[in-house]
Amino acid sequence: MKTTRSRRDFLRMSAAGALGAFALTQTSCKSGGKPAPVATPVDPKTFGIGLQLYTIRDAMGTDVAGSLKKVSDAGYKNLELAGYSEGKFYGMAPGEFKKLVNDLGMEIVSSHTNVEAQGITLDNAKKMADDHALLGVKYCVQPWVVEEARTTIASYQKMVADWNTVGGIMKQNGIVFGYHNHNFEFDNVEGKIPYFDIFLPELDKDLVTMELDMFWTTKAGQNPVEIIKKYPGRFQLFHMKDMYTNEAPFFTTVGVKDFAPVGEGVINFKNILAVKDIAGMKYMIVEQDQSRDGDPFGDISKSITNLTTKILV
Repeated sequence: MKTTRSRRDFLRMSAAGALGAFALTQTSCKSGGKPAPVATPVDPKTFGIGLQLYTIRDAMGTDVAGSLKKVSDAGYKNLELAGYSEGKFYGMAPGEFKKLVNDLGMEIVSSHTNVEAQGITLDNAKKMADDHALLGVKYCVQPWVVEEARTTIASYQKMVADWNTVGGIMKQNGIVFGYHNHNFEFDNVEGKIPYFDIFLPELDKDLVTMELDMFWTTKAGQNPVEIIKKYPGRFQLFHMKDMYTNEAPFFTTVGVKDFAPVGEGVINFKNILAVKDIAGMKYMIVEQDQSRDGDPFGDISKSITNLTTKILV
């Protein structure tokens, strides 16, 4: 998931005009030739769509308030963060950042946490839980596994055991811990598929939910609908991420650039959302790792327009 800065490096540290579906009805003879009232456009915020702020990470690095205003103006209601470091969120204290977001008519529902070589450790889990509780998030998500930890089944099993403990710490603070997948979890490691043979069986479903990334799952040759049906109730968070082309399955994130605004690519989101209740989905969150046109704000506008005018209706 690398662009100007990779996700690993980064985590270490407008109006949607086409939404105005002005459904003008035909003039009725019974009304004496007068036009019928114009339907009121639906406020896109009522759909409760979230945005993963990694999508606009460069802009967030230079203008937090201005960038969030553009996100709100586009119609996003919820946010998933990617800027937690040393007790602050995008360089701001939890209360200060929360107020900024709330004043713009948005809510913070989730946060991708900082990733070190050892992942989330038990030593920093309590601090992380306390800081996120001050922010009022519902979910705190581990978004990455460093390459050196993907080499053996034993390394995956250790991570899963640690994450169950972290999940218990988060739960004490009213937060659900989660895991966000890429494609490498579906690769063969010592004759096993970590996602199916380690993550889903060994993660405590009462402590850790899965954030299913539709792009990376599909790139790994997997069908999100089939996974959801096989493991009902395990996926409270959906990452709504599209791709321009279908490809043979692969298991590396290096050099991948095929990211598309939701509804502009080949993923059938209507089919996926048809099983959202089976999944136990609570929130859908748009993410786009790169913008092909170099216009991430234009892309997030396209995504929410397509969701609210074509996919969710």
